[in-house]
Amino acid sequence: MKQLYLVLLIAMLFVAASQQSVTSSEKPEQATYGDALIAGSIGEPSILIPMLAGDSASHEVAGLVFNGLVKYDTDLSVIGDLADSWDISPDGLVITFHLKKGVKWTDGVEFTAEDIMFGYKTIIDEKTPTPYKEDYLQVKKAEMPDRYTFRVIYEKPFAPALTTWGSLIVLPKHLLEGKDITKTEFTRNPIGLGPYKLLRWSPGQEVVLESNKDYFEGRPYISRYVYKIIPDPATMFLELHAGSIDMMGLTPIQYTKQTSTDFYKENFQKFRYPVFSYTYMGFNLKHPWFKDKRVRQAIAHAIDKSEIVDVVLFGLGSPATGPYVPNTWPYNPHVRKYEYSLDKARNLLKDAGWVDRDGDGILEKDGKPFEFSILTNQGNSLRMNTATIIQWRLAKIGIKVNIRAIEWSTFINEFVDKRRFEAVILGWSIGIDPDQYDIWYSGKTREKEFNFVSFNNKEVDDLLEQGRRTFDIEKRKKYYYRIQEILAEEVPYIFLYVPDATPIVHSRFKGIKPTTIGISYNLHKWYVPERLQKHRIEQ
Repeated sequence: MKQLYLVLLIAMLFVAASQQSVTSSEKPEQATYGDALIAGSIGEPSILIPMLAGDSASHEVAGLVFNGLVKYDTDLSVIGDLADSWDISPDGLVITFHLKKGVKWTDGVEFTAEDIMFGYKTIIDEKTPTPYKEDYLQVKKAEMPDRYTFRVIYEKPFAPALTTWGSLIVLPKHLLEGKDITKTEFTRNPIGLGPYKLLRWSPGQEVVLESNKDYFEGRPYISRYVYKIIPDPATMFLELHAGSIDMMGLTPIQYTKQTSTDFYKENFQKFRYPVFSYTYMGFNLKHPWFKDKRVRQAIAHAIDKSEIVDVVLFGLGSPATGPYVPNTWPYNPHVRKYEYSLDKARNLLKDAGWVDRDGDGILEKDGKPFEFSILTNQGNSLRMNTATIIQWRLAKIGIKVNIRAIEWSTFINEFVDKRRFEAVILGWSIGIDPDQYDIWYSGKTREKEFNFVSFNNKEVDDLLEQGRRTFDIEKRKKYYYRIQEILAEEVPYIFLYVPDATPIVHSRFKGIKPTTIGISYNLHKWYVPERLQKHRIEQ
């Protein structure tokens, strides 16, 4: 269940989720079925087969349709999902999953170990274009002792082994066997096991899910989940105010300023909690400007991360120093930090051969001006504002920056995947386990794989391998601390900030319990009391 996807250990956060709501003193009302939850999103899913999806929008929707063998509980312990229980051999090399019986796909066919085996064989198939393949190539042998037992045998210790059997693998063999899963209509019309099933997908407008009455954890109380696509956060906020949507992620100014009125206090619940994610500016390390690490270090010195957190996030987050979030066990607080210093930036650029020869304020080298473009996705005001601040700061040291915002699916498929960029501002939602092999290993640079900046460091490769081959947390901590030291020195990314999640939900929805893993983990238990239901849905 390790998930790495664009935004998107046993690690513990030492801060709890907070909630602002006037409804906290109300007595709980009886949970009843009905109503619809309309959630706004700036991004549209690209595909609804989890193993093929690299973006957070796709995973968010697919996560309501599919299940894995295991999942994280609110205290970050691993609990069963489709697996009722499991046994792990003393050496950690064999995991035997005992599956829940009587679970059915939404077309009525029973789920069995054959669906897991089919999904496993699909993800390791060299023809399957997935960035998640590597974890499953660690399996030496997979077997099915019976219809409700699935066993995997590893050749070497693999620390993330148990949690990898989360939401990526399970696929309906009876529907997909013998088909190319990248071309089947299943990618946009899936059959799952989860709390919701697809009703319709209107491209560019909405994805509508309806509750799965036969969901093995119990029928969801909310009858319909509507994923409404609104690329502009300001427009989305207007729709929230008008009652057209019930839930959205607030921008910092919306959270701190625009929802402080009595209207929002009386009608909505606001939440704030840290998330396992970070935002970064990544360099195309094959571009001639950025092959020299002195240039990357100079740019790091020219960016004031605290300014970005204060101005862009309104303080709702913290500066990032590496690929792990603060207050988790793999986070190294002692890595090199690039304090804001224009003088240090200018000196490093001069050492790298960049000087202003004609007095026009733009640095030059070999007759070429230092000019590049930052690409990011449309509709993400945080990233656009971050890019604007970086543009302004870099102009002070003689670098001209252009900013280009691109529609999400085009951005990923045509620019990131095809390496057609100089620099990007993006975010990672990271898994709970610290293994980030898929992002940093030098061999993960093919199209659709996650090392799209082309980072290549032999020591990091070795450390990544060692980190996943031991169950000893102290040894793993040593390896991941060193990885962060190297990344801080090499600067393939400028790690910008770790944001807080700031969702808002209409107050008629009850049963929301904020935790360190967010609020949507128990979405199937949210409900609206009958007297408050807004949408009458027969199902």
